[in-house]
Amino acid sequence: MRGADVRTESLFSYVSCEARVPADHPLRAIRAIVDEALEALSPEFDKLYSRHGRPSIPPEKLLRALLLQAFFTIRSERQLMEQMDYNLMFRWFAGLSMDAPIWDVTVFTKNRERLQEGDIAAKFLAALLSQPRVTALLSEDHFSVDGTLIEAWASIKGFKPKADRADSPDKGDDGGSGSVPPASGAAPEGKPAGGRNAERDFHGEKRSNRTHASTSDPDARLYKKGRGAAARLCHMGHFLMENRHGLIVDTELTLATGTAEREAALSMLRRRNARHRITVAADKAYDVAGFVADLRSIKVTPHVAQNTTNRRSAIDGRTTRHAGYALSQRIRKRIEEGFGWIKTCGGLSKTRHRGTERVGWSFTLTAAACNLIRLPKLIEIKG
Repeated sequence: MRGADVRTESLFSYVSCEARVPADHPLRAIRAIVDEALEALSPEFDKLYSRHGRPSIPPEKLLRALLLQAFFTIRSERQLMEQMDYNLMFRWFAGLSMDAPIWDVTVFTKNRERLQEGDIAAKFLAALLSQPRVTALLSEDHFSVDGTLIEAWASIKGFKPKADRADSPDKGDDGGSGSVPPASGAAPEGKPAGGRNAERDFHGEKRSNRTHASTSDPDARLYKKGRGAAARLCHMGHFLMENRHGLIVDTELTLATGTAEREAALSMLRRRNARHRITVAADKAYDVAGFVADLRSIKVTPHVAQNTTNRRSAIDGRTTRHAGYALSQRIRKRIEEGFGWIKTCGGLSKTRHRGTERVGWSFTLTAAACNLIRLPKLIEIKG
């Protein structure tokens, strides 16, 4: 017998969001790990909020919602709130009941900024890695380091001359940035000069990080990956990866300069505060005598790829003769998988935020989300 196409509405519903999520759904294992880390962060949350006043969005729910944004490649917080309204799985993961009201997107953003001030993203990543079942997966001896470019939320049209060029030269070199050939800054003849998106002729104007800065994101730097590549306004993100399972154990976001990768690598390795000698693998960009010497001074063995193009490598046979060197060189390439995930799935191919602090916070939280995608399977295999 054919059923009738009749829409029926019940006065009451007794089905919870929990019942709607399949028992074997991957998010169930992820949420168990997340909840354990958030419980460890409860004292940190207490420091960020006053004991008086109107209750805010619970920081635990806010962080879970931001993780969903990375997991499902949601392009904006406004769209995230829209999906939270009708997606029962999202409600369940964030900790909302079926009939709970969804937060206003402006209120959500303001509460996120409070977590940025408390550096909660880095503490959340550390809380994940400190769980006993996760610590058992990590290597304490062998690591890899690398950097990637994160395109800034800024237009090249807003890359304009600094007000005081003499007093505000950019620190460091234009390393890799190159300069973008010239422009008079005047509108072409017959075109209107003003407007939000006015025409601009760059012909004849030489632009570099020393003389120009972005009006939208002053922390963005003009940078290109190599000769012949287009120069873009970017930030530079860095990962420190352990070599046993390829999990990200530390992150840093810096200005895009020619020395940023090596400086960030030293900073992250010093934070490890290792009590014994460790190894770190890296690509040819790190084959610099000063950097190799700095690594050895902090008890780190440099498994850096040799750069012998028209020069002499800072790494010699004392390091390359060991089997561990070849193994490190093979495993270090897995760090690109993390960069690929945060850009394609995590939405950081081009950042939605401005400023090193905000972009760095988002970069670290997305790295934690990248770890969470892999942890349930690794824990299951280990168990």
